[in-house]
Amino acid sequence: MFQTLRRWAKLLKGDVVMLWFAYRHPQTPLYAKIFTVLIVAYAFSPIDLIPDFIPVLGLLDELLLLPLGIWLAVKMVPAPVVAECRQQAQAWLDARKPKPQNYIAAAVFVALWILLAWLLWRWLVN
Repeated sequence: MFQTLRRWAKLLKGDVVMLWFAYRHPQTPLYAKIFTVLIVAYAFSPIDLIPDFIPVLGLLDELLLLPLGIWLAVKMVPAPVVAECRQQAQAWLDARKPKPQNYIAAAVFVALWILLAWLLWRWLVN
């Protein structure tokens, strides 16, 4: 079972890197680029939208939402672009380059949590 999970996690990591190349590809349609950039930004963000310390929900994004988003994004990108970007992603991973980090997405998630905390505080005080 652990071998299957490791293989699945490796495939997901490869697909995220592939999508990173795909959203920059000129033949990727605009709607696919927009969705793909959101998925890639979330996957490469060092901070989760739902923190892992929240029971059950904290792992829900990694176990369900992120794989579903990756699957949908791959379906939106044309097959020839996917094939070309998979080769680029495999070369990237084989070279053991570090995964890209997205600190803009992390800042957005922190800002959302601060806004939610402020709104909750305002609601409870009034």
